[in-house]
Amino acid sequence: MRADLAGDEIRPASATAGDVLDRELSGLDHLELAFAARVPRRRRVWQSACPKVAAVTFVIAVWQVLVWREWRPENLLPSPTSVGGRLWDDLGDGDLWRALGTTMRRALVGFGASVLIGGSLGLAVTRFRWLRIAVGSLITGMQTMPSIAWFPLAILLFQLSEQAVTFVVILGAAPSIANGIIAGVDGVAPILRRVGNAMGAGNVAMYRDFIVPAAMPGVIAGMKQGWAFSWRSLLAGELLVAIPGASALGARLQSARKLGDAVGLLSTMVVILVIGVLVDGLAFRRIERSVLRRRGLVGEH
Repeated sequence: MRADLAGDEIRPASATAGDVLDRELSGLDHLELAFAARVPRRRRVWQSACPKVAAVTFVIAVWQVLVWREWRPENLLPSPTSVGGRLWDDLGDGDLWRALGTTMRRALVGFGASVLIGGSLGLAVTRFRWLRIAVGSLITGMQTMPSIAWFPLAILLFQLSEQAVTFVVILGAAPSIANGIIAGVDGVAPILRRVGNAMGAGNVAMYRDFIVPAAMPGVIAGMKQGWAFSWRSLLAGELLVAIPGASALGARLQSARKLGDAVGLLSTMVVILVIGVLVDGLAFRRIERSVLRRRGLVGEH
C-alpha cells in the first residue's frame, strides 16, 4: 500500500487526497460566508429600506400631482398632507386603537382557526388518496369563490354577530392554507420518503421528521396567501356586518363613507395597508428567510 509522509505521520494517499479535497471545499464555503458576513449592517438596512421608501415616495408624489391638477375635488381626493395630519391626530385618539384592537383580535382568531382547519384538511388530503379524489377540486373551487359571496349565508346562519365574520374569514383562508400544504407535500422528493422508510419511520414520524420539514416553503407560501385572504375577508365583513357597540377598522371606513369624510377614509386605509406590510415583513418574511437559510438558499445576514 502506498503512503505519503507528512512530518512523522504516515497516511494513505487516498485519505490524504480526500482530506485535501474536503479542506478545499470547506475553504470555498468559508470564503463565501465570510464575504456575506462582511456586509455592514447599516448597508443591509439601507439596501432593504431604500426601495420601499422610493416606492412610497413615488406613490405620494403621483397622489400630490393629481391633487394639484384637480383631477377630483379636494373634498373627494384630499392631499397627502391632509391625510397625514388626520392620521397623526387619530393616533392620539383612543377610538382608532380600539378599532385596531378589535380588528386584529378578529384577524388572529380567524386566521388561527383557518390554520388549524386548513392544515388538518391539507395533511389529510395528502395522506389519503380517496380523500384527495373526493374533495381536492372542491378545495380549489372554494378558494376561488369571492369572500363576499359567503356573507349572505353567514348572516343567515349567525345573524349580525362575531361568528358571522369569523365564519367568512375561515372559509376565505382555510382553502388557501390547505392548497399550500398539498402543493408543498406533493413537491417533496421521493427519496426522502425512501430514507424515512429505511429508517423505520412510521406514519406520524414520516410526516413530522421528513415530509413536513421538506414541504415548509410551500406551507409558508400557503399561509401567506391564507393571511391575505383572511385579512381581505375580515375587512369586507366589517364593512357589511356592523355589530352594534363594536368599533373596528371596517366600521370606520363605512362611517367615513356615509359622512363623506374622504380624509378619514383615506387615513384608515393607510392604517390597513401598513398593517398588511408589517405582518408580511415582521412575521412571514422572517419565517420564510429562516427556512431558506436552513436550506442554504440565503446568507446568514
